[in-house]
Amino acid sequence: MPNRNQLRTPPPSPTATTALLLACALISLLAALPAVAQPADAVSGLWLTEEGDKGGRARVEVKRNEEGTFTGTIVWLEEPLFEPGEPRAGEPKVDLENPDPALRERPVLGLAILEGFTYDGDGTWSGGTIYDPANGKTYKARIRLGDEDTLDVRGYVGIPLFGRTTTWRRVR
Repeated sequence: MPNRNQLRTPPPSPTATTALLLACALISLLAALPAVAQPADAVSGLWLTEEGDKGGRARVEVKRNEEGTFTGTIVWLEEPLFEPGEPRAGEPKVDLENPDPALRERPVLGLAILEGFTYDGDGTWSGGTIYDPANGKTYKARIRLGDEDTLDVRGYVGIPLFGRTTTWRRVR
């Protein structure tokens, strides 16, 4: 029968310990990669608003502006003209509901509806506002990438708990 000293395994060699530490470091680095791989500009691009929004769907181009914040501008409208039966039927849509009378004649096409967003570093952009031309109101907002092709846009009053989220799809 072997004695107790013969049953003990030898201590790992310095090479084995180094290899184990390197393997753990590599696994940790690979696990963190998805969080690091999402740059601030990941939100940039062309987005299609959710179906069912009043006034039809729109395509919004999101990009970084000169100040370094992100802005979203309407570049396409599913229904670009006022509907038959409306006082301005057949004319291009303008910002009629704006609380500032001086802005009520500006075209909806080309209108910046997202403004002032900064990247928080976790797939979320905050600190900005969203303007709803259907009712003329501006809300605080937060935007978050669900994945590379979905954008959750949450407009709210006061705190995000009191708001509404709509999901936009990336246009490729």
